[in-house]
Amino acid sequence: MSPYDPSAFPPFAVTVDLVVLTVRRHALCALVVRRGEAPFQGRWALPGGFVRADEDLGAAARRELVEETGLCVHDPGAPAPMPSNGAHLEQLATYGDPQRDPRMRVVSVAHLALAPDLPAPRAGGDANSARWAPVEEVLGKDGSVEREEGQGEPLAFDHAQILADGVERARSKIEYSSLATAFCPPEFTVGELRRVYEAVWGVALDPRNFHRKVTGTPGFLVPAGGTTTRQGGRPAQLFRAGGATLLNPPMLRPEV
Repeated sequence: MSPYDPSAFPPFAVTVDLVVLTVRRHALCALVVRRGEAPFQGRWALPGGFVRADEDLGAAARRELVEETGLCVHDPGAPAPMPSNGAHLEQLATYGDPQRDPRMRVVSVAHLALAPDLPAPRAGGDANSARWAPVEEVLGKDGSVEREEGQGEPLAFDHAQILADGVERARSKIEYSSLATAFCPPEFTVGELRRVYEAVWGVALDPRNFHRKVTGTPGFLVPAGGTTTRQGGRPAQLFRAGGATLLNPPMLRPEV
């Protein structure tokens, strides 16, 4: 191998940023932290941090997820039910604009995490506070990066774009995959699943048509063998996520 001089190349750092989404009070919410250090001190940002020298990208994302939320990562291939503190985690995209971080050249590998209704977050690392922010509040009603006057300060770095990409990934994937169940507890009703779709898509769905579609899609849901009245009214049947990962036919997003 020819001689290699690492000093011949400019140094740069690698970070992981997390788009952590959950449904709270029937609204799609993202975890944001207020930065306690420069740059962008005092601004809201996505949670994340630098990748350590001894870990790969997945390990860094899992570590940051635990530190920021206390969530472990759910293995979709595992036969056991999803734990109460489990989350779906997948790599989203890579962001490498040379000007995205004023400190130095920093490349971020963003990850998307989805989990059921989560408790109030705790701040960690270089953050001095954390909260669940409704996505519409942060990005605008249509989920785009453009924001109207009076909606507060923009996110630090390029995190508005990363968040918008993560939201669109979630909205798209619940059309053709069973990923919407990642927002639900291990056992849930069709009504609770419908409210997930409504929150993520930002639309109202017909309850009867939705029930017919999800219960008629092979492998999407399986009966859990019980009922619940936690939503009020008559007892509703409980379901678990089935073995299907791709939905056929898909759950197409309504045109707004």
